[in-house]
Amino acid sequence: MTMTLNETHDPSLTSWVASANDPAGDFPIQNLPFAVFRRAGSNEAFRGGVAIGDQVLDLAALGDAALAFGEEARAALALAARDTLNDFMAAGPAAWSALRLALSRLLRSGASELPQALVPQAGAEFTLPARIGDYTDFYTSIHHATAVGRLFRPDEPLLPNYKWVPIGYHGRASSIGVSGQAFPRPKGQTRPTTGGSEPHFGPSRRLDYELEVGIFIGSGNADGEPIAVADADAHVFGLCLLNDWSARDLQAWEYQPLGPFLAKNFATTISPWIVTTEALAPYRAAWKRDAADPQPLPYLDYPALRDSGAFDIELEVLLRTAAMRENGQPAVSISRSNFRDSYWSVAQMVAHHTVNGCGLRPGDLLGSGTQSGPEPEAAGSLLELSGGGKAALTLPNGEQRTFLEDGDTVVLRGRAVRPGLPRIGFGEAAGTVLPAR
Repeated sequence: MTMTLNETHDPSLTSWVASANDPAGDFPIQNLPFAVFRRAGSNEAFRGGVAIGDQVLDLAALGDAALAFGEEARAALALAARDTLNDFMAAGPAAWSALRLALSRLLRSGASELPQALVPQAGAEFTLPARIGDYTDFYTSIHHATAVGRLFRPDEPLLPNYKWVPIGYHGRASSIGVSGQAFPRPKGQTRPTTGGSEPHFGPSRRLDYELEVGIFIGSGNADGEPIAVADADAHVFGLCLLNDWSARDLQAWEYQPLGPFLAKNFATTISPWIVTTEALAPYRAAWKRDAADPQPLPYLDYPALRDSGAFDIELEVLLRTAAMRENGQPAVSISRSNFRDSYWSVAQMVAHHTVNGCGLRPGDLLGSGTQSGPEPEAAGSLLELSGGGKAALTLPNGEQRTFLEDGDTVVLRGRAVRPGLPRIGFGEAAGTVLPAR
């Protein structure tokens, strides 16, 4: 499926919400991402909202303005205004598109202004946008897989299956939190020290972040009925930022033969805003595979793959230490990469996940795996940036990091940028490491 551009993508559109017209902002009228929110410090019910500039359009407060919507858009609005987006996600692409069009027309310059339906983002608190029934984390960056593999298997960085199959594992949905999440440093067993036979138990000493893209499933599939790769895009509601925190020392001891467990299940942080695939349609990119590499098997190949199978989304990691926070210093950028460099596409992840009959449900979350670029400075984790902990990263204030320390806050940002088009931003996914309990 290839998303058709329509009037909501018109780069000349502006909004009566003045902040939405700032070219440096994340949320122009061409974006309109969804979240679930309420006023900070209130006992209000959480409900659906849409970002417009520095405001949240309260979908439950549109009142008579929604009477001008078409029937399909009104029905979609009722679903999107609930305390989770699951039912709206389940409604499918036609409903998503109908509501997007109605909201775009409602917010355009010249339309009747509705200041009573706006809540400043700075005065809002967010919760998970959906009930996440299942979470699967993939491993789709060949640059990350090669860099990490080289640390442990210099002679064979990539295992033989990597270029043939999208690798993934099932994660823990209950510990996924929204931006602002703070969690204690995880504890567990680590490898016995040199000459010893008994593993050490205690707090992780090699705690890391992972720069990922989250993929929210919209309409799912019946158990036993795969989603064809050519149809997979229609089952994806939208994308967010995702940090799948990782305790590298715990993982090194526990991951064979079944994969990570305590090294990953303690926390995963996502951005509150889900940018719809329709909003991202103008930022699709060519999907590339080296001619010398194996080409996708037929069930992973589809006509639009090479022309528009990827998403051109710039990704960035920023770090703010406790000392920086105490001194009023902002977070500093430590790496940048791009989702277009992913070895496997979003559609391929969905198709492979379901090819054996696995049922996906509305609100299920897929992680892309750490997104690293081809250059060393484009690494999506400290494990790569520090060469496995051997080369410390020096911050502008003189502090050094090989892995995360207590009090560190990691901030992920993302944006789709293309000449002549507005910037489509993702907001932030920020999380803070607390001392171990």
